[in-house]
Amino acid sequence: MKGHLHRKMLRGCQLETHGRPSSQAECFDQRVGVGVASPHHAALARRSRVATKRVRAGLRPELLSVSWKLYPSTFVFENDFTALKPNTARDRLDIESMGLLVAEAEPGTCRVICFSPRHDLTLATIGVDGIELVVRTWIEQFRELGNLENISHVQIFENRGAMMGASNPHPHCQIWATASIPEAPKKELIAQHAYKKAHGRCLLCDYVVLEEKQHVRLMHSNEGFVALVPFWAVWPFETLVCSRRHIGNMVQFARDEVRSLAAMLQRVTSTYDKVFGVPFPYSMGFHQSPTDGSDHPEWHFHAHFYPPLLRSATIRKFMVGFEMLGSPQRDITAESAAERLRELAGGQ
Repeated sequence: MKGHLHRKMLRGCQLETHGRPSSQAECFDQRVGVGVASPHHAALARRSRVATKRVRAGLRPELLSVSWKLYPSTFVFENDFTALKPNTARDRLDIESMGLLVAEAEPGTCRVICFSPRHDLTLATIGVDGIELVVRTWIEQFRELGNLENISHVQIFENRGAMMGASNPHPHCQIWATASIPEAPKKELIAQHAYKKAHGRCLLCDYVVLEEKQHVRLMHSNEGFVALVPFWAVWPFETLVCSRRHIGNMVQFARDEVRSLAAMLQRVTSTYDKVFGVPFPYSMGFHQSPTDGSDHPEWHFHAHFYPPLLRSATIRKFMVGFEMLGSPQRDITAESAAERLRELAGGQ
């Protein structure tokens, strides 16, 4: 969390930061280590050493109970190291007006969501009730950011593990809300629109029906969602999660679908942890309907999981050589990956 944001919170609670005995400081820091401390230390800023120094410099012990009340479950804050700023001017640069070297400014907002005040939990271990709280926070954030006039896309994503660039182990995800629709969801938008125009039906609705009929690439399903290894999977144990009902985004969830998604995320992530017996790294994100003010009946809610581990807890897939210069190669088939995941998921 931002240092100045933390200080504002302290002032709002009329707490002081005067000195206190070193034994109290050590006691507070020890409590931080077991995950019951303030949002300042538990939140995700890459300032953990600075935060510890500030604790030892004299934050009063009563901050523990106050912080627990401030941060009982999920916690949302603006990213310290934001890549997007809401007041960025929509400037465009075209060097020598040739259309070859073009740059456009991208306004937007970056936020972080802590899943829990505890350091030792993940989506795989927080439990369905805990994940349901996270899902409800995602819904609130999508609604709030998507209603902003200059936001066309709200991207919720999680990078889990140092292998995926997560610099802080505390369970968290990020939200980037952008003025334009990014490249990957834009390609999906074009494909879904073209399929609906050609067939009069939803692309992913038809795809889920086909995959359930084939069954060989299914991983797990429940009342609201289906998890499968997509036919086109590139990453080992890549997973696609689709809603059964044709909905565009989380705001449209029925109450039971909130619970169903929480249960599905718990099943997928806990199954991943069983593959090699380690906390499984991945990048995961939801692709939801654009928030550009237009109707998007073609869009179907889904999530992507991209895990890098291939043959063991230490051997990962690299996109190199022909895969960078030609096209991606499949180290394992989607069918064999799904079979393995299905076996592990069924063993829970």
